[in-house]
Amino acid sequence: MRLLLDECVPARLRRAFPSHEVSTAVAEGWSGIKNGKLLALAAQRFDAFITVDKNLPYQQNTATLPVAVFVLDAVSNELPYLLPLLPALENELGKLVKGSFVLIGSDA
Repeated sequence: MRLLLDECVPARLRRAFPSHEVSTAVAEGWSGIKNGKLLALAAQRFDAFITVDKNLPYQQNTATLPVAVFVLDAVSNELPYLLPLLPALENELGKLVKGSFVLIGSDA
């Protein structure tokens, strides 16, 4: 599965997905691109977009894009806070529905 990490997600997190093809917005040259255009670009090459931006689903109509959006809801976007969410994220990736929005967090 092809995953794109938003620039607000630590790039080191990509190492936690050995069975997926993972890139970052920065590596793709998409730094500073606003969410709407970034999601459109992501939809062209990736199956899922992973972010920590909790406002994104309220700013964009993710249902219209052929990419799933996963928001990691943690206390911080630092790696130690995101790593515990990965089992739930992997579970949701297994049920991937393009155009869906999934919140992954301790309360989700």
